[in-house]
Amino acid sequence: MRQEVVSKVEEIAQRVAASDGIEVLEVELKGGGGNQLLRISIDKPEGVSHADCELVSHQVSTILDVEGVVPGHYTLEVSSPGVERKLLKPKDYIRFQGKKARVVLREPLENRRHWEGTLAGLENGSLLLETAGRIVRVPLDHVQRANLKFEW
Repeated sequence: MRQEVVSKVEEIAQRVAASDGIEVLEVELKGGGGNQLLRISIDKPEGVSHADCELVSHQVSTILDVEGVVPGHYTLEVSSPGVERKLLKPKDYIRFQGKKARVVLREPLENRRHWEGTLAGLENGSLLLETAGRIVRVPLDHVQRANLKFEW
């Protein structure tokens, strides 16, 4: 049921956002009962403005309320992914090639689950991560989570 709600919200958000050149990165539904948080993360090449968040928030919440998609009370939050954005899709690893990243694996690779390095691309279903002067190959299905690392 919960995944159905998230899928429906994602479909609505993508429909709303696409008309303004905005990409929906992630939709999350947290909490339960009268204390649900519906979080939508958006992006666009030139960066996300407050007006972009407001537009998506207003239009999506109107549709959700009219169609009764989210059962019960919820709070809607629309935001940009931030400087330490999550890397969710294979294209993210390509788009941010050359940037620093933190990667947590489901299972250890070379006795480590936590890795930091520079994104060096994708090859045959594996993330290439440059760390300590060498390239480490990490199968994408071994990645539990990954995000960009803010550089000062």
